[in-house]
Amino acid sequence: MDGYKDVVKGNLSTELHHKSGGALGAYRRKVVGSRVGFGHFLRYELAAFFCLGLGGAPGYVARKMMIRPLFQSCGKSPIFGKGIVLRKPGHITLGNNIAIDDYVMLDGCCEEEPAITIGDNVIISNGCVIQAKAGPLTIGDKCDIGAHTLISSISSISLAPSVLIAGNCYIGGGRYHQKDKTTPIMDQGIYSRGPISIGEGTWIGASATILDGVTIGKGTVIGAGSVVTTDIPDYSIAVGIPARVVSTRE
Repeated sequence: MDGYKDVVKGNLSTELHHKSGGALGAYRRKVVGSRVGFGHFLRYELAAFFCLGLGGAPGYVARKMMIRPLFQSCGKSPIFGKGIVLRKPGHITLGNNIAIDDYVMLDGCCEEEPAITIGDNVIISNGCVIQAKAGPLTIGDKCDIGAHTLISSISSISLAPSVLIAGNCYIGGGRYHQKDKTTPIMDQGIYSRGPISIGEGTWIGASATILDGVTIGKGTVIGAGSVVTTDIPDYSIAVGIPARVVSTRE
C-alpha cells in the first residue's frame, strides 16, 4: 500500500515465556531490557519493592531518590506519584520540573534510544499510559496530559510544546492486515499510515482519538469525542467522527 509502512512488532506472549534465561530472564528483558547490567536491574527491583507503591511524604521522597538513576537522564525537581509503572526506564529521558501523577505507566519498550523524551514542565495526570511501542515518542515542554489518556507510538509521535490534552484521549495506534481470511487478524502483521505530529499550543478535548499518519497544526482545537483521521490545518476548530474543520480561530 502506497504511503503505508509495515511495523515489526514482537509477540508479547513469546517475550514473556521465552525460555532463554528462564522466567527471571524474560522478566528482566521486559522490564529493564537485556542490555543493562545486573546493578541497574537490582536498583530497579529495590525501587519497585520499597517505594513505587509507598504513600505519603515517605513515598514521595523515596521515589525521588531511587527512581531518578533508572532513567537515561532526568532533570531537576521531578515529582513521581504512587504506583507508577516503569518499563525499560533506561530508554527514557525526562526534563526539568516534570510531574508524573499516580498510577502512570511509562513504557520505553521501543529499541530506539531515547524511546521516550519528555521535556521541561510537563504534567502527566493520573492513570495515563505513555508507551513507545514500536517507534519513538516525544512530548514537548509545558505539555499537560489529562487523566487516563493513552499515547502509544507505533511509527512515531511528536507533541510540540504547550499541547493541552483532556482526559480519556487516545493518540496513536496502527492497523492490522486483514486480507488473508485463513489467518487470524492478530497474526497477519501491523502497518502504520505514518507518524503523528501535534502542533504547538493545540487543545485536544476529552475522549478524542488521534489516529496514525495525522498532522495537527499549530494552535488547533479538537472537539471532545472527535476522531481525527486526516490532517488538520493551523488554528482550526475540528469536530466530529471523522473530524472536520468547522471554523478557524483567525
